[in-house]
Amino acid sequence: MTRFHVVGLDLSLTATGMANGLGWCEKVGRGGITNMPLRTKYRMINELASRIIVLTNAEKADLVLVEKLVFNRQDGGRGGAGERSYLYYRTMGIISEAGVPVVEVPQGTLKTYALGKGSGSKNEIVDSIARRLPMFATRGDHNMADAATLAAMGADYLGHPLADMPKAHRAALDKLTWPEVTQ
Repeated sequence: MTRFHVVGLDLSLTATGMANGLGWCEKVGRGGITNMPLRTKYRMINELASRIIVLTNAEKADLVLVEKLVFNRQDGGRGGAGERSYLYYRTMGIISEAGVPVVEVPQGTLKTYALGKGSGSKNEIVDSIARRLPMFATRGDHNMADAATLAAMGADYLGHPLADMPKAHRAALDKLTWPEVTQ
């Protein structure tokens, strides 16, 4: 049986959830970035992106799934929208430049895989992952539960499901545009 290196990422400045197809998950982040001087902010976000890449070994992954970046147009850039955007594109740029296929997963599709429906609370996802994918020690953290869901989706797509997922959950896989992945 061939094993693939799959990474799931739920990118955030303060609490990036990371997971892989072997059941590892962790969280990393840095508070206060949005209040730093521009030069410091730039350096901190670059360091965070590099740390995410190193911890997940994403540059050598066979497939990376990332929760799609979405902004509330009414927020006017508050809440670190620009900084989050830079972290997202910096991290995804490094991974893409390494030639790793990336799949952006909308939140509703992530929820469908975790819950069997496109809506639900963060706590429902945490509970579902604890029941269906107990190899991920998320410690009740929704960022790690999202990342675990993404890693499980990638492993499932590559023919190595981490659990027997019901048909309604697996329907999420059909909603995504998948890259061709070679062994």
